[in-house]
Amino acid sequence: MARTTETQTSTPHVADTHGLIRVHGARENNLKDVSIEIPKRRLTVFTGVSGSGKSSLVFDTIAAESQRLINETYPAFVQGFMPNLARPEVDVLDGLTTAIIVDQQRMGGDPRSTVGTATDANALLRILFSRLGTPHIGSPKAFSFNIASISGAGAVTVERAGQKVKERRSFSITGGMCPRCEGRGAVTDLDLSQLFDETLSLSEGAITVPGYKGGGWNSRLYAESGFFDPDKPISKFTKKELHDFLHREPTRMKIAGINMTYEGLIPRIQKSMLSKDKESMQPHIREFVDRAVTFATCPDCEGTRLSEGARSSKIDGISIADACAMQISDLAAWVRGLDEPSVAPLLDTLRHTLESFVEIGLGYLSLDRPAGTLSGGEAQRTKMIRHLGSSLTDVTYVFDEPTTGLHPHDIQRMNGLLLRLRDKGNTVLVVEHKPEVIAIADHIVDLGPGAGAGGGTVCFEGTVEGLRTGGTITGRHFDDRASLKKSVRKPTGALEIRGASTHNLQGVDVDIPLGILTVVTGVAGSGKSSLVHGSIPGGAGVVSVDQGAIRGSRRSNPATYTGLLDPIRKAFAKENGVKPTLFSPNSEGACPTCNGAGVIYTDLAMMAGVATTCEECDGKRFEASVLDYHLGGRDISEVLAMPVSEAEEFFAAGAAHTPAAHRILRRLVDVGLGYLTIGQPLTTLSGGERQRLKLATHMADKGGVYVLDEPTAGLHLADVEQLLGLLDRLVDSGKSVIVVEHHQAVMAHADWIIDLGPGAGHDGGRIVFEGTPADLVAARSTRTAEHLATYVGA
Repeated sequence: MARTTETQTSTPHVADTHGLIRVHGARENNLKDVSIEIPKRRLTVFTGVSGSGKSSLVFDTIAAESQRLINETYPAFVQGFMPNLARPEVDVLDGLTTAIIVDQQRMGGDPRSTVGTATDANALLRILFSRLGTPHIGSPKAFSFNIASISGAGAVTVERAGQKVKERRSFSITGGMCPRCEGRGAVTDLDLSQLFDETLSLSEGAITVPGYKGGGWNSRLYAESGFFDPDKPISKFTKKELHDFLHREPTRMKIAGINMTYEGLIPRIQKSMLSKDKESMQPHIREFVDRAVTFATCPDCEGTRLSEGARSSKIDGISIADACAMQISDLAAWVRGLDEPSVAPLLDTLRHTLESFVEIGLGYLSLDRPAGTLSGGEAQRTKMIRHLGSSLTDVTYVFDEPTTGLHPHDIQRMNGLLLRLRDKGNTVLVVEHKPEVIAIADHIVDLGPGAGAGGGTVCFEGTVEGLRTGGTITGRHFDDRASLKKSVRKPTGALEIRGASTHNLQGVDVDIPLGILTVVTGVAGSGKSSLVHGSIPGGAGVVSVDQGAIRGSRRSNPATYTGLLDPIRKAFAKENGVKPTLFSPNSEGACPTCNGAGVIYTDLAMMAGVATTCEECDGKRFEASVLDYHLGGRDISEVLAMPVSEAEEFFAAGAAHTPAAHRILRRLVDVGLGYLTIGQPLTTLSGGERQRLKLATHMADKGGVYVLDEPTAGLHLADVEQLLGLLDRLVDSGKSVIVVEHHQAVMAHADWIIDLGPGAGHDGGRIVFEGTPADLVAARSTRTAEHLATYVGA
């Protein structure tokens, strides 16, 4: 019997033999038949130059297939409401577990979305105040700034014993929304002088709003409405005429025999322009909105978004508005001090949620912070919070550069969290460039060797020691350390900032030197972005490149985004004596079958849609007659299929010589995007590629001061060198470059460092060091100094 037991224990159970995720023949995006085996319940880091295929393998293949298979377990009715995911281009995917994706997608920019609503902390607080708040004002809805108070009464017909009886019923819902700002915390005012010129009449073109000039339907609607004399100057309008012109409710009428709806100018503009996302507007309309609209804190709720009733109910003298405005680390301490057995489970959950914020390094935020103002790194860590105390095991966590926006001091804390998730029995997959994270990996997959078409293969699999000696680009650069400059440039002037108090800044006075490379650094939440973006106004002479997402559909590509397509179209048109619009896949020259998309999309309801290459144009996007026109021996589809570096040579000289196109392509090569195809859809670019594309576009702007927000985000160690060269070229050409950055290589390369701190939130917001990098290392007086000294080996 004993011998039988021994035999049973020495042979592993068949269920314990599935210890690998097997990928065979992955061909998604630029992957070239990649086949790998990833150990489960371990921390695997995927690295490689930007554009080498890391995201294609981890997100678009492994995580996408896991999510697709889970979605298929739901009934067809439910699937109809879920995103349709196509099966990735891969032969075999074995051993998948449930994937939880924690990416860097910015949180919704909806003005009602806050840190509290995004993490359920607000929901818990609302229940807490509805139970313990005095005076008691109602259910949790009474504390929600997304629910308006409504009441009503009327007759209802009820059938009783075969008789229909009418009864009077009334209802009321008490919501917490401030009625004036409708839960937004800010009110908008229109500057009437920007809408019309009151000295002119409507016939003379008094309305100055874009789209309302020049006798179009918009201007005719007002001039021919009959509510006022179109030849009378607006300044002479009576009170009633002015009300009809600006505020009249929608009214049906006929103008030139066509049925139209007349509406006052102000509500009409609010619906057509102010309700849209500003980023998606055309430039001339965005300029008008910036001019005409002023945003002010709501005077009724003082920006808290809540009604007077919601603010009047308090626990120990603290209202829900006060709680949401507190720094989360302080709020966690306040909740710890509440001792109420009747709501003990609620307090435990709320305490755990708030302490997770502090643990993950976001204790400096407040719950009323708008979600749209969080950086990519902050948004990703906010999404991590719900997973920290999770009891789930044997799931796959997928992270996209979790150290983005983190100071070296904070990276150590993030490493601890990743290891904790792994130690609970989960598989952790991380796409990352930072050596500090690569060093803690159990398994490393290095993709490359190059980017775009030059990548898509696995160059190395193994441990950190193996990577160091593996001979790959990542291995060779793994121990690279930028050294301190022997001599620094001398400033040519200074940008004076006095009394800066945006967010957590504590009346900061600082002179930012001009004409050199200045780095603003400090731990996450110390006030760097508040200082740079809040105190250096964009506009005249200042070019600001932030981390905001590039907006664009699958029809957008580097050629359309950078304006490169315009000179190319004109060059083709001039060479062949035809119209430029023929050479745009979004205009006259588009293939009529696929409308210039190159593929035909077939919607299959709750199943994933199918995209098939258009048979008419063979995926070239243009109709056949357009491809008969050539420039330098190439047709327009061949030019759009060129990599940037090849196109730069093509337009530099010879028959295709086009200086305007060559200048744009030169800038794309400068920022390290020479491998991108100029017609590649923007939706296929990685985060690092999009930011560098934005940088290349802004390099053409006329401005003497460049403000860059973490330009190393998404950059491989090898690409950081190229970025430093680019920053040097900008400074040497007479520009002033101010960089908000955590990367020690950029700090070491700076001429001047401004370090904020010493901590985050109300523990930060002060200047703790100003000087050269060498002085910072010598002083070792701040956290940044300690990490920079270690980095340069001082």
